Amino acid sequence: MRTTFLPFSTPSLADAEINEVVDSLKSGWITTGPKVKRFEDAFRAYVGAPFAVPLSSATAGLHLTLLALKIKEGDEIITTPMTFASTVSMIILCGGTPVLADIEPGTLNIDVSEVRKKITPATRAIIPVHFAGQSCDMDPLFALAREHNLTVIEDAAHAAGTEYKGRRIGSLDSISIFSFHPNKNITTGEGGMVCTADETLAEEISLLKFHGMSREAWKRFAASGTPNYDILLPGFKYNMMDIQAAIGIHQLPKLDGFIDRRKEIAGFYNREFADVAELALPTYAPYEQRHAWHLYTPLVKVEKLNIDRDRFMEELKKHNIGSGLHYKAIHHHSYYRDVLKIADSELPNASYASERILSLPLFPNMTDEDAADVVAAVKEVVRLHRR
Repeated sequence: MRTTFLPFSTPSLADAEINEVVDSLKSGWITTGPKVKRFEDAFRAYVGAPFAVPLSSATAGLHLTLLALKIKEGDEIITTPMTFASTVSMIILCGGTPVLADIEPGTLNIDVSEVRKKITPATRAIIPVHFAGQSCDMDPLFALAREHNLTVIEDAAHAAGTEYKGRRIGSLDSISIFSFHPNKNITTGEGGMVCTADETLAEEISLLKFHGMSREAWKRFAASGTPNYDILLPGFKYNMMDIQAAIGIHQLPKLDGFIDRRKEIAGFYNREFADVAELALPTYAPYEQRHAWHLYTPLVKVEKLNIDRDRFMEELKKHNIGSGLHYKAIHHHSYYRDVLKIADSELPNASYASERILSLPLFPNMTDEDAADVVAAVKEVVRLHRR
């Protein structure tokens, strides 16, 4: 057994990121400034989006996108139950009604056939989540959206670097919202980005992110700027800072390499766990795509063990192996259980996955020995608790 604890995830930061942050601190531009613009332009070019808006988080991006789309009381938005709570929370906080469609049992992505069943005259939008970094099947979702005049908002929090049929997520005919949280494929500490081809939408989100102000601070106080400004609408304080963008500037060029390493580790897990009957391994979708491997999420077949998933995670910890829970299904959380009143039988695949899923360690700085330790610990826990 290993003698040091292996966390589920750690960010891969190097001297370049650290030195850039120090440079920002010394420069005096520690809030939104020229480095945010550099990161915005670089990320927009990387994904192939006409417009990009940097923000303090992906949650902020979801919030402002829904506000810019004028979501109101009575509007229904279809999304997946296998996501972080913010996806659904922002719908409710904007006055909309979340409608949950079940997932595919293998990929854990939203099931397009289930989305179709949930569409009503009140439906305004669909929010697919590219679960664990694997693209949803977007063509049939876009066809549904065109048929019913709906907006597609991609929750791309897991999907920096993900591709669908040769195109990067962020360049499709939709609105894409990315996260740069420390456990994502690249990080800015905290941060997010909205990518879109809709210039009017991008402009409104840009206004909403910073008090509805016609000019951000760095444009007003730089040598070439003017301090005068106007408030065009009531807004929020969701801007990204230069000390965040300083990290992202050096993370982005490493993203493809990070994904390659993640793919190596995931492939090792798949090979090593192929004969473990007590695990259901992640399934790779059949269409052309590039999986970013943000997460590695097997399902523990608790019916074959004498412990549940939570105890399984505790047993891994005794072997100095960390793990994550991504995710308990939305309708299993107390608030949403009371508000949405969805029975497990209505979302059988998500309900099944919710009780069994866990995330094993997966990050670029892991060594082959680390990955081997994970495999050994998982197999030992299975051996000790097999029925």
